[in-house]
Amino acid sequence: MNDDELWAAIDTQRVRTADLLATLTPGDWTHRSLCDGWTVRDVAAHLTLQQMTLGGALRLALKYPGSLNRMIHAAGHGKAAQPTEHLIAEIRAMVGSRRHNLGVTPRETLIDIVVHGQDIAVPIGRSLPVPPEVAAAAATRVWDSRGTRLSKVFKPTPYDGHRLIADDADWSVGAGPEVRGPVLSLLLWMTGRTVVVPQLTGI
Repeated sequence: MNDDELWAAIDTQRVRTADLLATLTPGDWTHRSLCDGWTVRDVAAHLTLQQMTLGGALRLALKYPGSLNRMIHAAGHGKAAQPTEHLIAEIRAMVGSRRHNLGVTPRETLIDIVVHGQDIAVPIGRSLPVPPEVAAAAATRVWDSRGTRLSKVFKPTPYDGHRLIADDADWSVGAGPEVRGPVLSLLLWMTGRTVVVPQLTGI
């Protein structure tokens, strides 16, 4: 996917995520998400930070030095105190903007909205569609980033040493014992969401 296609996909997922959030009940908002230690509200709040300014990032880095994950969690929990309507409006307001956080590319922004969208939808039994080609682009970036600082924001499963093959897209990576399934499920498994294991074969 080129940059235009990436940003179009990001915008589509932002709209779909905001639309889903607008239908949630108070109980849904406090439900545990697939992201360890985070509620649905926490994840939604985190998504509003996809365009954090340099100043905002520096202030958080000074407050929580030496730990990217600690900084991410603190920022998300802080935003979660805001009203529900405010969180939804902030996600919608990002549609059409191509700004992204310092130190990442649009591909990390795509991973963020796709994976965290499922963190919200799956545990409350809701559907949040992601086209296979979009999930494949995100999965490729996760694969290419293994072993780098970017991979440390997840608690990945031990997928290295396997050959991952999508059964709904022309996508495969790696070498070794085969793991097959929908590319979105493979993406979620790669990023530590083991709830999708029943959708995969070869594990």
